[in-house]
Formats: sequence, structure tokens, C-alpha cells
Amino acid sequence: MQQALDRRQARDDAIEALIKEGWEKLRPAWERLYAIETANQRRVIEAFQQCGVRSFHLQSGTGYGYDDPAREITEAVYASVFQGEAAIVRPQIASGTHALWICLDALLRDGDHLLMVSGPPYDTLRHAITGPSPHSLRNKGVAYSEAPLTPDGRLDFDAIGRLVTPKTRILFLQRSKGYMWRPGLGAEAVEALAAWRDRHAPGAIVMVDNCYGEFVEEREPCAAGADLAAGSLIKNPGGTLAPAGGYIVGRGELIEVIAERVTAPGLGLHVGPTLGTARSVLQGLFLAPHLVAEALAGLLLASYTMEALGYEVTPRHVEPPRDSVLAVRLGDPELLLAFCRSVQAASPVDSDARPEPGPLPGYEHQVVMAAGTFVQGASSEFTADGPVRPPFAAFLQGGISRVQISLALPRILRVLAAHRAEG
Repeated sequence: MQQALDRRQARDDAIEALIKEGWEKLRPAWERLYAIETANQRRVIEAFQQCGVRSFHLQSGTGYGYDDPAREITEAVYASVFQGEAAIVRPQIASGTHALWICLDALLRDGDHLLMVSGPPYDTLRHAITGPSPHSLRNKGVAYSEAPLTPDGRLDFDAIGRLVTPKTRILFLQRSKGYMWRPGLGAEAVEALAAWRDRHAPGAIVMVDNCYGEFVEEREPCAAGADLAAGSLIKNPGGTLAPAGGYIVGRGELIEVIAERVTAPGLGLHVGPTLGTARSVLQGLFLAPHLVAEALAGLLLASYTMEALGYEVTPRHVEPPRDSVLAVRLGDPELLLAFCRSVQAASPVDSDARPEPGPLPGYEHQVVMAAGTFVQGASSEFTADGPVRPPFAAFLQGGISRVQISLALPRILRVLAAHRAEG
């Protein structure tokens, strides 16, 4: 018994030393993250100032929301921050998938072609595109193709060129890895796609799933040439405060068309109450550049320590992040479950809950989720999840601060180290 206790203590001491070592070695990488944070925070502050945010804008409308000043100012600020001409920001948008679906459903017609340029989309969006529902794009007559990424995770323009047609209406890029084992895609990929479109498919719309990508770099997709970008308020831009909602930003004429899908033809952007969310949405956006930088710093520390234990991760700690997600290849369904349970146990809310795999709407496989969060499922807070399928990878997301993640790491690393020792 004493020998077992001594081994456990030695393991715990080694883990604490590894985390301390990571804090020291990652300082140059953290400085680069904070340079990006400064640029993004400056852009957010200037957007608030230039749009003229006042205290009365924090008072939300009800009912029809005619002339809701909170809605109008929030959408003006989002357009400025995310470097587009106009924006739609609504608590009625239920998720990132919902925001993306609104765009696709509004812009695509029978006979149009949608080309996914970054490989398979996230599970829930794939269901909306090709699923059995009578409302899916496939059942509405929209053709669909996927161009895989290159083996090193870049856009494959040869494959894109073979798949594009005269009826290709949208070139769709998903920045985050979703549940795929691949790197995230940044502004340089959006810029390259927009330049390729200009030469080879000038009538096509470049649309970006920006979930998990907001404020990770200095440029947002529209500044790199995208026509549209969309995402969720309970991910990066909500700053852990937004209770719900989604956003769409881009070219003004496209936003006008999409707005009539959000509400109704003839109503567009002119109705929709903010329902008491304005203060948390705007304050969350103000905080978001800092919180995203903190989350990225913590995830870099997680990447460093998990690599040191011999686990494959993406992105590696020496690679610049392109989204706020760290994937860890575990290779074992039981280890995936134990990993997520360790994240849940380190959470401030529902820490005694035991995550179990289960079916979720829109997902092909069972998914295990750890989210002891103040906003249900908010991946702007520290969460972990993964589909129960090979390679049984866990996807760590968000985090309120690098300190929060560093305090959770001993629990997670003990699980990994014990599994390594048993193997």
C-alpha cells in the first residue's frame, strides 16, 4: 500500500513539475498571443466608440422589437468588429449550426451547387445538408460536393477545381476542425480561397464557418476576402457572458436576403427583440479578445504537457493556433470517457456529474460531453467532448483563463499518465 502511495505521489510531483516547466517554456508563445489580443481589443473598443454605444443601448426590447436600439447597435458593432458591411445578431439563433443553416437555406435554390472546400463539415451541419429531413438541402434539390484537404491540412485547389461547376453558388470553408483530425484553418486559407474564386469562379460566394475562430488571429474572415461568416455567441465572441444566440456578418446585399429568412419576407432586419440579452452580449464581446487569448494560452499549456506524456495533439504547442480547440488522440473509448470525466470534475458547475456517451440531435455517433459551465454547453468556457468513434479523440475547447486550465490539468494528466503506465 505504501509503495502504491509513494508511486502516486511521485507521479503527482512529476505532473506538477511538468506544468511548471510548461509555464516557463511557453512564455514566448504567450507573448505572441497577447500581441494578437491587443490588436483585437483595440478593434473592439474602436467599434464601440465609432458606433456610439450608450448606456441606454443596454436596455433590451420586447414584443416585435420595432426600432430596438439594442439590436441595432449590437449589429452595427458586430459588423465593424468582424470587418463586414452588415450583421445579424440575434438571441433567437439557437446555435452556430442554426446560423450557418439560415445562410445556406436563404441563398441556395433548386439546382444550385454547394461545395465544401475543407473536407466534411461538422456532424450537425452535415445532417442539415444531406440528411433525410425534407428540409435538408439535398431534398430541396441542392447539389453538394466535398473537396478533401491535402495530407498536411491545406486547401486542395486541384480538387476544388475539379469539383466546381458553373452552378456552384457557395464555396464553404469550415475554420475549426470540428470532430475531424485536422488543423484549423486561418485567415491565410480564406484569403487564398477568395483569390482562387476571383480567378476561377467569380460568381460564387465565399462563406466561412467561423465557430471557434473568432479573435484567434488579427483578421476575421471578411477582412481576408470572405463574403459571409457566421458563428455562435456561446463560443468565442460571447465572452462567456452571452446566454444564447448566433451571428452572421458579411456583404450588405447578402445580409438583407438572409435577414428575410431569419424573420420573414418584408420584415428582414426590422423586427426581433433582444429580450434582455443586450448587456451580456455587448459586454461579452468587449471581453472576448482577452478571454480567447487566455483560453489559447491555457490550451497551449495543455498541448505541451500532453505531448510530453506521449499523446498526439493538434495543434502542437509549437504551432500557431487557428481555432480555440485542442484535439487529443486517445485511441481508446474508455480513456476518452475518463478524460471527459476528469474535465467535468475540474469544473465549477456540476463537478460531481459523470458524463456518459449518449445520442445527441444531429450527430451520427454517440457523443460524450463534459461541460460544467455557467451557460449550458458554452464552449467559450472550458469544455471537452468527443464522438465515440476512432480515433477516440477528445476535443478541449475554450476556458475562462489559462489559470483555470492549469488548475484542471493535474486531474486530466493523472488520467493520461495512469493509462500510459498501464499500457
